[in-house]
Order: sequence, then structure tokens, then C-alpha cells
Amino acid sequence: SCSAADGRLLLPSPCSGAALQGLGAQVRAVEEENRQLREELRRRESRGWTACSQPQPPAVPKCQVSRGGLQMAEREGGATCCSQPFRTGRCGPREKNGPPHMQSHPPPRKNPLHFHLVTDTVARSILETLFSTWMVPSVLVSFYNADELKPEVAWIPNKHYSGIYGLLKLALLRALPPTLPQVIVLDTDITFASDIADLWAVFARFSDKQVIGLVENQSDWYLGNLWKNHRPWPALGRGFNTGVILLQLERLRQVGWEQMWRLTAERELLTMLATSLADQDIFNAVIKQHPWLVHPLPCSWNVQLSDHTRAERCYSEASDLKVIHWNSPKKLGVKNKHVEFFRNLYLTFLEYDGNLLRRELFGCGGSEPQPEPGQVPATGELEDDEACYEFRQQRLTVHRVHLTFLPFEPPAPDPHDVTLVAQLSMDRLQMLEALCRHWPGPMSLALYLSDAEAQQFLRFAQASEVLAARRDVAYHIVYREGPLYPARTPYVFLSDIDFLPAFSLYDYLRTSIKELGLATRKAALVVPAFETLRYRLNFPTSKKELLALLDAGSLYTFRYHVWPRGHEPTDYARWREAQAPYRVEWAADYEPYVVVARDCPRYDPRFVGFGWNKVAHIMELDAQEYEFLVLPEAFAIHLPHAPSLDISRFRSSPAYRRCLQALKDGFHQDLSRRYGAAALKYLTAQRQR
Repeated sequence: SCSAADGRLLLPSPCSGAALQGLGAQVRAVEEENRQLREELRRRESRGWTACSQPQPPAVPKCQVSRGGLQMAEREGGATCCSQPFRTGRCGPREKNGPPHMQSHPPPRKNPLHFHLVTDTVARSILETLFSTWMVPSVLVSFYNADELKPEVAWIPNKHYSGIYGLLKLALLRALPPTLPQVIVLDTDITFASDIADLWAVFARFSDKQVIGLVENQSDWYLGNLWKNHRPWPALGRGFNTGVILLQLERLRQVGWEQMWRLTAERELLTMLATSLADQDIFNAVIKQHPWLVHPLPCSWNVQLSDHTRAERCYSEASDLKVIHWNSPKKLGVKNKHVEFFRNLYLTFLEYDGNLLRRELFGCGGSEPQPEPGQVPATGELEDDEACYEFRQQRLTVHRVHLTFLPFEPPAPDPHDVTLVAQLSMDRLQMLEALCRHWPGPMSLALYLSDAEAQQFLRFAQASEVLAARRDVAYHIVYREGPLYPARTPYVFLSDIDFLPAFSLYDYLRTSIKELGLATRKAALVVPAFETLRYRLNFPTSKKELLALLDAGSLYTFRYHVWPRGHEPTDYARWREAQAPYRVEWAADYEPYVVVARDCPRYDPRFVGFGWNKVAHIMELDAQEYEFLVLPEAFAIHLPHAPSLDISRFRSSPAYRRCLQALKDGFHQDLSRRYGAAALKYLTAQRQR
């Protein structure tokens, strides 16, 4: 190939004598720059990575937007590589012969952020919900389709565990807008321990030729001496790690980056056959040829915790660690001398109250990106001393949500399939294993947890053989706001977490959906509910066994002793003899557990805490002319447990009950507005009760 005077590589073409002379001069100049950079790397090596103590870069103006690019995409098994929210922390003075101490507060952020996320469709859905519900001030998000970039790198054989996604950084110029001058590119397995604006400020230290900022690789991988016959891709000295990259996009375009990395990859693959470290191998091969491209970053901006890490040589000299990088397939399970410290640092930040991220930046005024209309909870319209303030405030609160908190594989499409849907808090976590044994089909579970409890759930799920074996259970975290509890297959079974379905219920429901033609019929299938007061029960395997337990007094119809009218319309006497589904009529306070199409009306968000969320939902189904069909072979059994805080408050607090009544009145008024005179029957029936 010939090379242009400005350093851009040209496509192969016949070269004139003058061009060859110019190319020879440029090669000699590059070799000299290469030699000088090698000398600099050797000097830094002999000084023990003293690049960590370089002078601080100039500060970024307080409200200047920092742009970060990350690639987040579906991995093997359907999991998303963005498994936790973004968190930050700060490190303080180090121990002698040990890692630094961690300070007890996250660093203040003084600059707006603009995230450019390269994702597949699964990750985008998760992240859009996360960013829209967390509502972190002064944060913008742009998404780019990873599937559109895959053809750019699919031709490269790659052995890295991240698959094709590990190569996408090479093609970022194709994805990012041409108006974007520079960007920080980050892997998703890093923890920031410093304000990212400090890293953004390093761009000011680049020379006119430098286009890529990287930290030197903190292992002997590219030296080729880790094991016998280990043959890495070419690199300059130890090479560079690409978990944290500063890219001058305008200059990359000027030097012909896309031609540069493609030609380098094609040449090296003739002998290397495949990449081992994905994009990192190709970045290093390019830098080996053109060392003037790189601006070496202090090692503290990418402290690498790989299996063969020599990062201790960095943090034994650094006064401040800025980015911790879990660059091993084992992630938090990696083994090294100080892994417990770094693991605890990471986990500590995960358990912080995420509401701290919602605090406004100070003094950025109109430069701050504004949230979408209606995003911000309008709590200012409420008076703190209002009797029902707590209820109304909960209705106005936008809860932080993290969809698909654990790896999830959706079931194969089935027009008659049904997902069990339930919600739970920390005190019902013990029900999950039994529920998984009773219901072999897909489930979608909303967990109402604090940030710290979400981490406890994660540890519980990882330690449970029953839960770990299931990939068709989607866990969605709704982060708790205050003490109250807020109330997707073609069909959903709306259940409670403390019910165990009949072992045969999943298959029976799918058959019933098909036979009853729910695809062309507005109907809700009623699953009769029973309960036991015994903590140990030989769970019935058939309707015949259930009736025997019912006759023996070991089972009761649900809430027979305290709230019989909630399930009376199911007509249990008829159910005992029924051989086919039968229709029942709505009645006041009816709240059966039902199977409906997933596009049915949603639960009304005003009903938080204990009471009336299911009643209101069934009422709206009736208003929309749904049939209620009781299934003769279906049943679910409620297991005993200690009363929840909310039911205790309902029973003991007249004020709580008055507030709930006010919510009921408002719901009836809304029904009248939506459904007109036909909705009067609900108010009349309620008053007759």
C-alpha cells in the first residue's frame, strides 16, 4: 500500500518512484517514533509504572458534556452484559503493601453526561427502561443498533468469550454521528472510582498526531511468555488494554482509521488465523506499526484484574485509583492478591441508595438536559400534613426499574402459552423455589426491593440450584420508595407469590386457552383459590385429592373465614361437580386469580399497600365485557405466612382505611368517566355491600 502525506493509508494501487521514495522516508520516520516510544515504555517499566503519577490534566469546565460510548449487547444464553446500573466511587490513601482504602462517599459529578450505547434489541429495551425510570439528572442517552455493525467485523475469526460483540469497537466510526468530535469508549465490566470528567480532561494532553488514548496492558500476555508455545498478536512492548479508550474521532477519520485496521487485520490473520483478545489484538497490531497514534494513559485509569494481572505494580505506586477493570471471564470470581478489596468496593456501591443519583447538578442552569414531560414526580402538589399524603405520593412517584435483572431466555413462540405473573418483596423470597417446582412454564416476577435487598436477592438466586437451573423466569426489580407496595407469552396468569399452583396447571391452562378459543374471545379464566392453615401439607396432585383434603378440614376455600365475598362468585359448590368450564357473573369485591391475554387492562397504580388492587382490576375487566370462565380442573393453594406490614396497618389504622376508601371513590369516578352510565352498577353494588 501507499501512504498519504497526512498519514492516511491508501488502498493498494501501483506506486510511482516518487511515491515509493516518500513512503520509504515515512517508514523511517515511523520506525524512529516507534523506537522512541519503546524507550519510553522501557523507562516506565523500570520506574515501576510511574506514569500513574503524571501531573493532573487541566480541569473540564463544570457543565461541559462528557460523552461516553459503551457496547452492551445480548450474550450467550440471552443475558445482557449490562447486568447492573452505573455506579461510581472514590479511592483514598493506600495501605502499605496493599490496595487503597475506599472513602465512604461517591465522587461528586459536576458535568452532564451523554451515553452512546451500542446494543442489540434486548439490551436496548432493558436500558431504555432503566434510564427513563431512574431519571438521573443531566444524562442523555443515544442508542445504536449492534446488528447493523456486525457485518463490518463478522469476517474476523475470533476466540474471545464475548464473541462478535468484542470486535464492534473497531467499527465505531460507522455508528457514531460525524458531528461527534471525541468520545470515551468503555467496557461494561468496569467500576469508576473517579469523576469521568477527569478522564475527559486528558484529551487536552494529546499531541496533534495522537488519536487514541490507552493504558498499557497489565499482564505479560503480549510478551508471549505466559506458557509454552503462547503466540500473541504483535504489540508494542506489553501492548495496550482496550477496556478504556479515548478516541479523537475527527482525527481518526483524517488518518483513515477504517482502512488502517482492516488492512492490518487482513495481514495478521494470514498467520495468526484468529484473534484471541478480539478488538484489542487488532488495536495493538495497528499501534505496533504506527506508535504515533497512541497517547499512553496513566495506569490508574484502567486497573486490570485479569487472571495474570500485574496491576499491583500500578496501585502500589498510584496515590489514587480511578477505574477498576474486571477483565477476566471470571469477573468478580477472579483470583489475585487483593481481589477481596476490589470486590467489596464494587459491591458497596451496588448497595448504595440509587436515589442519590437523582440529585440535581449544582449550577448548570439551562445547559442541563431536561427530562421528558411528565417524567418528574409531581410531588410538589401535595401537602406533607395531608392525611393520605403517603398514598398519593406513591402514586406520583416514578419507581426506578431494572428489567431482566438476571439472565433470561424467552420461551419459543407458542400461541397458547401462558406466563405466571406475580410480585413479591423480600419477606416472600423463600416462596420462589417451591413456585419453580410447581410451575414449569415461563414466569415474570416483579420484586419490590431496596438497592441492598436487590443484592441479597442476587446472592440468593446464585446460590439456589433450583433458581439457577431456570432460564425462563424473568426477574424485574422495582426499587422501593417508602414503605408501601405498588401494585409478558400471549397470556398471563395473574397470581400472588404465596400461592402454589397445581403441578398440572401450566399444561392444563395452555390446553384450555386453545380449546376455549381465547385468541378470538374476551375472557378471563378463573383459577379457584384455596388455602391451608398448616405449614406442612401433602400437596394434592389432582382435584380428587384436593376435595378429600377440603372435606377433611385440611383445606378451605380462600379467605373463607375473613373475606368470603372476595371469591364467592366462583361458586365452589358448582366447581366440585363441574366437568366443563362455566361462566360466572361479576359481583362487588370479587377478586379471583385469572388468566388473561397480556394486552388486558393493567392494574390501577393508585392502589398501593394492602387492598383493592385485584378488585379494581376485575371490575375494569367486567366493564370491558370480559367473560369470567371458571376452570373445573384448575386450582392454586395459598400457604400460611406471617402477616405483612401493610395488612397489619390496614387492620389497625382507621386512617389507613379511610385513605383506601378515598382511593376507591376516586376509582369509581374515573370508571364513570370512561364507561358512562354502564359503570353506575359498580358504585351501586359497592354501596349495597
